[in-house]
Amino acid sequence: MATRLMEIYQRLYAAYGPQHWWPGDGPFEVIVGAILTQSAAWNNVEMALARMRTAGCWSLNAVHQLPEPELAELVRSSGYFNAKARKLKAFAAHVALNYQGDLDRFFAKPTAPLREELLSIHGIGEETADDIMVYAANKPSFVIDTYTRRIMDRMGLTPDKTRPKYADYQAVFHDNLPQETQLYNEFHALWDRHAKESCAKTPICETCCLLDLCPTGQKLTADG
Repeated sequence: MATRLMEIYQRLYAAYGPQHWWPGDGPFEVIVGAILTQSAAWNNVEMALARMRTAGCWSLNAVHQLPEPELAELVRSSGYFNAKARKLKAFAAHVALNYQGDLDRFFAKPTAPLREELLSIHGIGEETADDIMVYAANKPSFVIDTYTRRIMDRMGLTPDKTRPKYADYQAVFHDNLPQETQLYNEFHALWDRHAKESCAKTPICETCCLLDLCPTGQKLTADG
């Protein structure tokens, strides 16, 4: 499995090059973006980020101080804006109350306790927590999203469980790849790029760089 995963990584990297993720300017923007992008297209998130920046709400302290209804209005374009404002306020409050607003102190925690603490914050699920871990805190915790699951399932990499969960998919990477933040960062970004370029809902298998490694692609091209 380790050899197969690295073969996939090398082919995706050769096909697409470095992805320069996360699309954000520093840890604060990564955190806010990771929360706002839940059930939202990234261009709608960018509009919300731009409104926050223009309004001067561009730090965890500013988020903590701003009344929730005003914050909700700033992030309206990202959808579910009231719920997302509550999530942003919860994160900012957690850092303010437990770390005197010092995000570096929070992120200085070891990987496993940091992830567990992130998951304890209102509105932070596993995918959002891992986005923050890898792209803001610089910790190795592989992000699993819809795109990753789609490609893994088509390639026969689905965990050997009756109903595999997030942690089961993540364990495929954690158990078989070095615990390296940069590798996890780039690999996840490449999965997403490939899902958009080739392994879409209706896959474009004929030109896929992973075709000879993918049983689904081989079947579809043979049937075609």
